[in-house]
Amino acid sequence: MKRFLPLIVLAVLSFCLSVGLSSALAIERYQWNLPDWTPTPIVPADNPMSNAKVELGRHLFYEKRLSITGEFSCATCHEQSRAFTEKKSVSIGATGDSHPRNAMSLTNVAYNSVLTWANPNLINLEDQLLVPLFGEHPIEMGMVGKEQEILAMLQNDPKYSKLFKAAFDGEVSIKNLAKAIAAFERTLVSFNSPYDQYRYGGNDRAISDAAKRGAALFESERLECFHCHGGINFSDSVKHSRLAFHEIAFHNTGLYNLDGKGAYPSNNTGIQEITLKPSDMGRFKAPSLRNIALTAPYMHDGSIASLEKVIEHYEAGGRTIHAGAFAGIGSENPFKSSFVKGFQLSDREKQDLLAFLQSLTDESFIQNPAFSNPNS
Repeated sequence: MKRFLPLIVLAVLSFCLSVGLSSALAIERYQWNLPDWTPTPIVPADNPMSNAKVELGRHLFYEKRLSITGEFSCATCHEQSRAFTEKKSVSIGATGDSHPRNAMSLTNVAYNSVLTWANPNLINLEDQLLVPLFGEHPIEMGMVGKEQEILAMLQNDPKYSKLFKAAFDGEVSIKNLAKAIAAFERTLVSFNSPYDQYRYGGNDRAISDAAKRGAALFESERLECFHCHGGINFSDSVKHSRLAFHEIAFHNTGLYNLDGKGAYPSNNTGIQEITLKPSDMGRFKAPSLRNIALTAPYMHDGSIASLEKVIEHYEAGGRTIHAGAFAGIGSENPFKSSFVKGFQLSDREKQDLLAFLQSLTDESFIQNPAFSNPNS
């Protein structure tokens, strides 16, 4: 019997490797091609990365037949040239519905611990995709009740039959559609800005002296910017393989104060809409500042047109709106973050801060053909 033990052990190990550890091995096989200083994203155990899955997701991301009109895709509101956001203040759905919020950039979305402006419960890309696809309030893609039509379209298209075969052994389902798009979105990584080349690559000439001075201002206690926009993704809502836990935070920046008691517009009350806590009024996620110069207009509702105006907003410690339905003194909002205190900048310091923010633009990211429309 003893002489057969090694064979038994080998058989058990072979089984474990081929079945029990398949997901882990699939993750290991996928090459992220990240800089050495960059941690890898966290990938769900039930959706390991693969090149075939990413390629399927890329096609689906640009697929307009996933909308009720056949004219909208994920890429409609998330344009590569704008770091996967859009120029509109707020998004417009396939049927013309205006959304209350600005489309968030997908830059480094794999590193986001929470995926929307103000819903602390949406933390997985596979789940988030179903909201624009099937949501009704407001309508985005408008495909509620159209699940069978989606599946029929995919099953009858030779291209998708081939892509689903490679990615999911031919299993066409809404679940696998969501997994594929999520896998593609996780590849949208951006760590090659001039600032990265300067700070992490050791290239002292990668950014200007003005940008270096701006970086020092950004990281100073005087301005407090880094508290909400710190770390590798310039956001305090972040997750990755080197963190012991996921960091999630929401902030009121004094953008509104409609009644003098802290009120925000009724269709944009921040996480208070979910938690129902009065103290959560106006609290929104601090987005990543990577590629921020490409993603105007700014704030959750696109109500600030330029980076210059964003700096003025924080310089004042909150926005004052003098007249109209949204009139109020944001700096006096009782729910405002303690980090939004206000400060004074000289004209040169403002230009330095702008130079730093512009140095976060990663041209290779917005020009990467792996992220572009495969049908173009």
